Amino acid sequence: MNTIRGANLLSLEHLSRTSLVEILDTAESFVEVHQRSVKKVPALKGRVVASLFFEESTRTRLSFETAAKRLSADVLSLAVASSSVKKGESLRDTIATIDALGIDAVVMRHQSSGAAMQVSRYVPHVRVINAGDGQHQHPTQGLLDVFTIRQLLAERHGTTGAESGAELFDGLKVLIVGDVRHSRVARSDVDAYVALGAAVRLCAPATLLPVDVANWPVEVAESFDDALEWADVVGLLRLQRERGSGSFVPSLAEFTFTHGLTVERAKRLRPDTIVTHPGPMNRGVEIDSRVADLPVAVMTRQVTNGVPIRMAVLFLTVAGNPGGER
Repeated sequence: MNTIRGANLLSLEHLSRTSLVEILDTAESFVEVHQRSVKKVPALKGRVVASLFFEESTRTRLSFETAAKRLSADVLSLAVASSSVKKGESLRDTIATIDALGIDAVVMRHQSSGAAMQVSRYVPHVRVINAGDGQHQHPTQGLLDVFTIRQLLAERHGTTGAESGAELFDGLKVLIVGDVRHSRVARSDVDAYVALGAAVRLCAPATLLPVDVANWPVEVAESFDDALEWADVVGLLRLQRERGSGSFVPSLAEFTFTHGLTVERAKRLRPDTIVTHPGPMNRGVEIDSRVADLPVAVMTRQVTNGVPIRMAVLFLTVAGNPGGER
């Protein structure tokens, strides 16, 4: 897939390098909006974006709603806890109700893998953006992760990301560590990094590796300590305790001992290695608090970059859909 213009964004799995660069370049053009005194452009004026989060979220929900408002879209936000979903209303009926209000796009997070795809079939005239579905995908997190890395690498070269395109990723060595088995972020990150030209290794306790990892376009690192010395980027993952990951490790202390980025392990990092984390962090589990506060850890920048990336996604998917299909 060479562009998401006028299309849904359900996954990064089939996006081409060209399509990814288009999204990153568009996001870069929206970074400037964040620096204005009036942080708004009229790109989606008159369009309606529905925000449906069936799982808890802070960063993703706030940045999507901020992004939509900065594009001048109207935002409908469904509070699931006080909606008819709690009375047993089906996903199909909930979407039909929202659609009847006249929406152009729906941003949805759901606990079931494939839910966003299902919604796209219910309302083919509405653009559907997956904000995380079960253990499947979290495409905008993958996009903001690679956007952050491209931004940082470009700054080191004295250029902008748009000037460098995807070349900065050629030969880049990325290590993804932690609860890969339950992580939709890991799946989206792997898709994005590999498509852009990076080499990816996974490192996790055997019980937290996907059962089909042999089919992934990655290598599996046996030694976390050795892999830290190899990596240009270390992407830490949160233990997905709400998805039962606690039963896949003997204890949190054991996980930290074998795969936590402790102060001692951080000494193995090169000075220019970048550490990312999708949040929320379990400080003292996958990362020591002192390491999380080091300059090499760019979690705050990731959060900041969530807004321009989601502005880019909304703009490309919604503005690219003429709106005459209803």
